[in-house]
Amino acid sequence: MKTLDLVGLGECMVEFFTDEPLGQARTFTRSFGGDVLNALVAAARLGSATGFITLVGNDPFGPGLLQAWQAEGVDTALAPLVEGENGVYFISLLENGEREFTYRRQGSAASRLSPEHIQPAYLAGARMLLLSGITQAISPSAQAATLRAAEQARSAGLWVAFDPNYRPRLWALRGGLETARQALGEILPYVDLLLPSQPADLALWGLEHLEAPTALRVLLQYVPRVGLKAGAEGAWLGWEGQIQHVPPASPHQVRDTTGAGDAWNGAFLHGLLQGWNPLEAALQANRLAAAKLAYRGAIPPRPWPLELSDLA
Repeated sequence: MKTLDLVGLGECMVEFFTDEPLGQARTFTRSFGGDVLNALVAAARLGSATGFITLVGNDPFGPGLLQAWQAEGVDTALAPLVEGENGVYFISLLENGEREFTYRRQGSAASRLSPEHIQPAYLAGARMLLLSGITQAISPSAQAATLRAAEQARSAGLWVAFDPNYRPRLWALRGGLETARQALGEILPYVDLLLPSQPADLALWGLEHLEAPTALRVLLQYVPRVGLKAGAEGAWLGWEGQIQHVPPASPHQVRDTTGAGDAWNGAFLHGLLQGWNPLEAALQANRLAAAKLAYRGAIPPRPWPLELSDLA
């Protein structure tokens, strides 16, 4: 029996944000964020049943992280408290909603994810799995866990969605672009739906200088379906050989771009799980991502929309 719609594997970190430059800030606001978890929260708020596979450090932040995720309706059966520290990042806003980051995540509890933490029975109880290149990047064992999850999901008949979320500075600790490409190559055979961002993620294929339709034709040689996030240009769908532009939604305010792509992923996957056609799901995802821009942090406070109809 399928009890979960969407399951994700990854790392969530403690977030400290400020409106001042990091080097000058005296006070920070604590929250949390992580690409896969951000998407799961967006999908959960829209009505999907979600679950998160991770490891949570038993430092002072760990219990609060679990409580926050559970309050969002995210299942944490495979998110145990373990010995260790949780990753932390500090973020400040720059002009036009762009950000200044610094991370403290090396050796985090979640970076110790390994294939043994993937339980086939848990995946078999879901309909779709969301994976990320960031999870691959945080450690060799997390990369192996990502591959195992994809293999098990394919065996159980789940759709596998994958966001490359290429972060050069993170991969630099593991060998750089070539290591990232190797990790991408090992997982692509299991991917049913690719969720890259233009142009950053297209660098993994050397396609970052191409127009979106041309790049999509190349990507469709590797995977059957692509939802390409293109920022202010909206999105592009490459769906079983067909390419279609998805017009952007106009944000009411641009305060913080953090997590907008993750919100897009969550809303898009939610729509597909509801049986919407890909264009309808992508249009609604554009609207949710645009609405996210008005809020600080990776995950907006409630009542950030519980219904996509609220975004009209």
